[in-house]
Amino acid sequence: MNQRLNQFSDQPGKDPLAPRSQLHGRGTALQPVNRFEKIAWEPDPEVPPEEQPLAHTEFFVDTSRSLITHNDSPDVGFSAGINVYRGCEHGCIYCYARPYHEYLGLSSGLDFETKIFVKKEAPELLRRELSRPAWKPQVLGMSGVTDCYQPAERTFQLTRRCLEVLAEFRNPVGIITKNRLITRDIDVLQELARHQAVSVCVTVTSLDAELSGKLEPRASRPAYRLRAIEELSKAGIPVAVLVAPIIPGLTEHEIPRIVTACANAGARSAGYTIVRLPYALKEMFSQWLADHFPDRKQKVLNRLRSLREGKLYHAEFGKRMHGEGVFADQIADLFNVACKKAGMNEQWSRLSTANFRRPSGTQMVLFE
Repeated sequence: MNQRLNQFSDQPGKDPLAPRSQLHGRGTALQPVNRFEKIAWEPDPEVPPEEQPLAHTEFFVDTSRSLITHNDSPDVGFSAGINVYRGCEHGCIYCYARPYHEYLGLSSGLDFETKIFVKKEAPELLRRELSRPAWKPQVLGMSGVTDCYQPAERTFQLTRRCLEVLAEFRNPVGIITKNRLITRDIDVLQELARHQAVSVCVTVTSLDAELSGKLEPRASRPAYRLRAIEELSKAGIPVAVLVAPIIPGLTEHEIPRIVTACANAGARSAGYTIVRLPYALKEMFSQWLADHFPDRKQKVLNRLRSLREGKLYHAEFGKRMHGEGVFADQIADLFNVACKKAGMNEQWSRLSTANFRRPSGTQMVLFE
């Protein structure tokens, strides 16, 4: 799994005045201790920030021999999923997937957004698994862990190739992304839509471009996400918005504006989640607040504790996505009222396995 594919330099230059816990174009510079490892990396405290090395993005071959994974969580809308990348260049500071990198012997901090594992054989593995008689057609989720349209997809095009396989089999897929790059694949998405086999959910955290740049440094800015919703909708592809993650004390006041803007762009359904901070994410997110919003840090953290029985994270199914208590109820009411005013959630796109097929003989042409 550790064969290196390539190495890309970070954007030239780094803000010499940036806090030690921040790097230009990255969500964090911290490298929290891996909970499974005894050895940890620490920067030299004698080296000033402006002399520390730039962060590079490295790509490694992931030699997994299977692609479709399964989960039994009642909190997500699918039980089978595909993730063609491990790690994510978007660098979202709040990303709940960061701790997964610890299973690879790495850190959930800077490693997560600079060491990306690429499943180069994903399309072939997917075709093989869908071809098996044991496969029961069902909705597959893409980006259940990391974003399938992160910047690496421009180079590797694994998501597009997997979508082509899904279109060949007419197996339904639900996609979640915060990158406008998805509009590149409108032709394949339209083919899937012909058979009621695709839905797209665009994540919008904030409409404030400056805040978005701090939260999600390498993801598409809000205006481009709205444009993606519009382009997908006009192309006849069912599109929804995920207002996520809502950060109490920082972004929940934007809920009505986000829902309205996305409805105007063409989204017809919406959902939301509250920020989740498992394992080392608590430390990184707390430091991020101290760096960017020191005046709001305690308010945000205290509000999160009020949602989760005095803790910064509660992993219990049914509670971890939305929290509970007075503030959780207020957020739910605000969201529901905003959706009602915008005409959201009156119709939900239904995916179907009725058109699933297993091509036989020679490979079939995608567009008949």
